[in-house]
Amino acid sequence: MVPDGPLDLGLVLGPLRRGPGDPTFRAMPDGAVWRACRTPAGAGTLRVTVRGAEVRGEAWGPGAEWLLEQLPELLGAADDPSAFVPRHRLVAVARHRRPGLRLTRTGLVLESLIPSILEQKVTTDEAYRAWRLLVRKYGEPAPGPAPGRMCVMPDAGTWRLIPSWEWHRAGVDNKRASTILRAVRVAARLEEAVRMSPAEAQARLEVVSGIGPWTSAEVVQRSHGAADAVTVGDLHLPGIVGWALAGDRDADDSVMLELLEPYAGQRHRAARLILLSGRVPARRAPRMYRGDIGQL
Repeated sequence: MVPDGPLDLGLVLGPLRRGPGDPTFRAMPDGAVWRACRTPAGAGTLRVTVRGAEVRGEAWGPGAEWLLEQLPELLGAADDPSAFVPRHRLVAVARHRRPGLRLTRTGLVLESLIPSILEQKVTTDEAYRAWRLLVRKYGEPAPGPAPGRMCVMPDAGTWRLIPSWEWHRAGVDNKRASTILRAVRVAARLEEAVRMSPAEAQARLEVVSGIGPWTSAEVVQRSHGAADAVTVGDLHLPGIVGWALAGDRDADDSVMLELLEPYAGQRHRAARLILLSGRVPARRAPRMYRGDIGQL
């Protein structure tokens, strides 16, 4: 396939990677990106490469055909970067420097939901470790010639069978484990949300106890390519946005939303560009990952 504009594979697919040891994602020195996925058709492995203006996808396993059909949207074909109008110089400069940024749309809910739940109120390292351990132990080897120890995440039934001591061994407290178990019990209903608007999908996700606005936004940003799903309830994002746009490192969610109001419809893209600008205030506390205001 030939994209209709600049495409930076790392920027587009980077949000799908859950830490450097993510067993479902591998970025190779030659620029290729590998993904191991559980699709509606079953397990599949996808390899994506960019050569000049051409993008090539190869896939293996029962989910191969589904992955190749989904590839254009995975690489941002459903995204419209031209709809974004920078209102601040910093944002304009970041956009100019990152012309290949597009918002991915995976068409999959659970693969973003479970790691997002693991990331509630803990450090990134803790969450990434839990995801890595659980997927490697209870997932299945990625089909095809996938590099290293790549795995496809467990299916809903397998998540339900993980014993309590294995959650504990992975560093997952009972609250997050219970939320995941409630979610996988209604996995089919949650996966149906890919056919809804992002707002409707978030509402369906938040019916599950333990899933609030932070988690649902993190999911639809990936599953739907939701350009306006700004993450609220984050420990650091309000201060980063406040510092970048108004010099206010103590901004809270209400201030962040006010500052992002000129980008209504594109607030998630604006926040990503702000993060990519590198203009962030110095941290004043140990780095904790994002919380979920729906559960505070």
